[in-house]
Amino acid sequence: MASPARYAVIGNPIAHSKSPEIHAWFAQQTGQQISYERLLAPLDGFEATVRAFIAAGGCGANVTVPFKLEAHALADQLSDRARAAGAVNTLTFTNGRILGDNTDGAGLVTDIRVNAGVTIRARRVLLLGAGGAARGVLLPLLAEQPAALVIANRSAERAHALVAAFRAGAQGCDLRACGYGELPVQGQFDLVINATSASLDAALPPIAAGCFAEHAFAYDMMYGREPTIFLRFAAQCGAQVRDGLGMLIEQAAESFRLWRGVQPPTAALFQLLRR
Repeated sequence: MASPARYAVIGNPIAHSKSPEIHAWFAQQTGQQISYERLLAPLDGFEATVRAFIAAGGCGANVTVPFKLEAHALADQLSDRARAAGAVNTLTFTNGRILGDNTDGAGLVTDIRVNAGVTIRARRVLLLGAGGAARGVLLPLLAEQPAALVIANRSAERAHALVAAFRAGAQGCDLRACGYGELPVQGQFDLVINATSASLDAALPPIAAGCFAEHAFAYDMMYGREPTIFLRFAAQCGAQVRDGLGMLIEQAAESFRLWRGVQPPTAALFQLLRR
C-alpha cells in the first residue's frame, strides 16, 4: 500500500491550529489517503523548514502567521490571487517547484455567498481595515462585482494605497478609500466586513450605527466561542451577523481542492466545530 501523501501547516505558534483536524475530516469524507501535521518553524527558519519538509516527501503546506510574506517570497510561481494579496497561505510542491496561492479570499466569499446565502453582486460593501487580511480578500471580493466597495482604515493613506493597487480589478465597481472619520454617518452599506484585528483586543472599529443599511449583513473574520464586540454592535444595529469560522473552513477546503483535485463537503464540519 502506498504511503499517504504528506501535508502540513507551518507557523509560529502552531499548537492551536485546527488545520490537522479539518484536513483529516476532509480526507475521511472524500476517501483521500493523506497525513497532515503541525510544523513549528523557528522565526528565522521558515525556508529551511519548508525545504526539509519537501525533502522528507511533503506534497504541500498551509502557511499561517507570521510566515505568509516569506511564503510569497519563497514561491517559484504565484497564482493571480496570491500575487494580488502579496501573501501566500497555500504551497504546493510539484516537479521540484514551489507553487504559491492564497485561498483566504475564496474562503471568505464562499462563506458569505454560499453558506450564508448573502449576495455580494451589486451590493454596497464596506471593508474595515487595510492590512494583510483586507488585501488578501480584495481580489475575490471585487470579482463578485459589488456596486461599491469602500475601504476604511485608521490611516487613510494605507486605504488609498490599496485602492490604487486594485483599481484595475474593480470591473465597474465604485472602489474608494477613506479614514474612519470620513465615513458618512448614514453610509447605508449592505455588507460590512471587519478585516481588522480589533476583535482580538475586544475593541470596536470606530464606525457609526448608520453605516449599516436596513437588512445589512456584518461579517467578522475573527471567530470564537462568543460573538465579537463588532458582531454584537452590528446585531444591535439590526444587522445579520456571522463570524470567520466558515472562512477558516472554506479556505482550507480550497487548499484541499488545489492539492487533491476534490472539493470536500464543509457544512457538517462547520456544525461539528461550532459545537
